[in-house]
Amino acid sequence: MPALVLAAHGTRNPAGAAVTEALAGRVRALRPDLDVRAGYLGLVAPSLDDVLAGLRGVAVLVPLLLGTGHHVRVDIPAAAAAAGPRLLCRTAPALGPHPLLAEALEDRLAEAGREPGSPAPVVLAAAGSSDPAARADTTRMARLLALRLGARVEPSYVSGCGPRPGEAVAALRGDGHAEVSVATYLTGPGHFSESVRASVRESVRAPVSGSVHVSVGASVNASVRRRVRDVFVSGPLGPHEAVARLVVRRYQQAAAGGCGHPGTSRTPVTSDGRIRTA
Repeated sequence: MPALVLAAHGTRNPAGAAVTEALAGRVRALRPDLDVRAGYLGLVAPSLDDVLAGLRGVAVLVPLLLGTGHHVRVDIPAAAAAAGPRLLCRTAPALGPHPLLAEALEDRLAEAGREPGSPAPVVLAAAGSSDPAARADTTRMARLLALRLGARVEPSYVSGCGPRPGEAVAALRGDGHAEVSVATYLTGPGHFSESVRASVRESVRAPVSGSVHVSVGASVNASVRRRVRDVFVSGPLGPHEAVARLVVRRYQQAAAGGCGHPGTSRTPVTSDGRIRTA
């Protein structure tokens, strides 16, 4: 069977790398027959290049990224091409948007304090990108989450174009919504997740109040419960079971040649999604 390589963004926050390793563990539990490895695009070892250098035969790269952007279009295909003729790589699309991510986001919101079935609106807080395709992916994810929750969901971005999470919260509060929740649409803790909470705190002009509870599972911060006045902010997706199932699904589709991702990379790609490494 082709190896499954998780291509993660990388963060200086040790908890972020721990989340990636915990997710890899969940994937191994779902598919114990596979060689599952994790490589990082920066800041953390092992690098994706180093992981691919240790493989032979065939590998499937599954980006632990939530939207189509430069990393998916250029960096990951370039790393696959650099592996040389000893390794044939197939690369799956970004994880998002997908209904399984809506399932995970719903659970994280419940952990943060949002009542199941609540009609209160939600702000989807994404990292952001200058790539229009990435922003379109976030908009589609907001629609999927709205369908899942049966509530209004507004996209927001920590960086790039579009409203910041705090601005989206303020706009909803200005529309008269007494309760607003923020779904942190990030894979793990780090600079962006802290920026989400900071943006929300600024929007309500008050420090975090209420209890702060950390639920630890598999030696990683699996969820964070915070209440900022009447704004609930969920923790990142983390090693959620639905995310692990999505990784396996992406792997299976790419291994079968069903979801190759040519993007706009300079890497030659065949019609069935194979990246030529010769």
